[in-house]
Amino acid sequence: MSDDRDVAARRDPDGDESLSEAFWAVARRLREMSQETLAPWDITPAHLRALRTLKRHGTMRLSELSEHLRIAPRSTTEVVDALESRDLVRRRAGRPGRRATLVEVTEHGAATLDAIRAARGAEAGRVFGRLSPADRADLARILGQLQSGQGEQG
Repeated sequence: MSDDRDVAARRDPDGDESLSEAFWAVARRLREMSQETLAPWDITPAHLRALRTLKRHGTMRLSELSEHLRIAPRSTTEVVDALESRDLVRRRAGRPGRRATLVEVTEHGAATLDAIRAARGAEAGRVFGRLSPADRADLARILGQLQSGQGEQG
């Protein structure tokens, strides 16, 4: 009885192309599911990243948020404007004598983030629930290695 690796190896002797194609197909599916999950809140993935960053790190200057998100200050301003228009974040003046504007998550923003987390948890359960706990642990370990660059061949 052959396993999935044998099938993949027969399609591509090195396994690289099949593995890459499978990875991108799953990534595409996850991205599409994520967009569908976020649609009821009219939130983009960029908005969600900003909201999560503010919730995790607390009130901060726009420039700090730009650094955390690794996006241009102008883009950060656009993201914060969109979130502020939905009462998910608010701007407030920084310390007296300073021009810096601070941004923070509102109560509505925190509640919305909790609802999104619950919806995304259910989404993840549908996708990854087919894997055994051991397979999920292996996948998490492997993805962690890929993210951090561990085990890179030189």
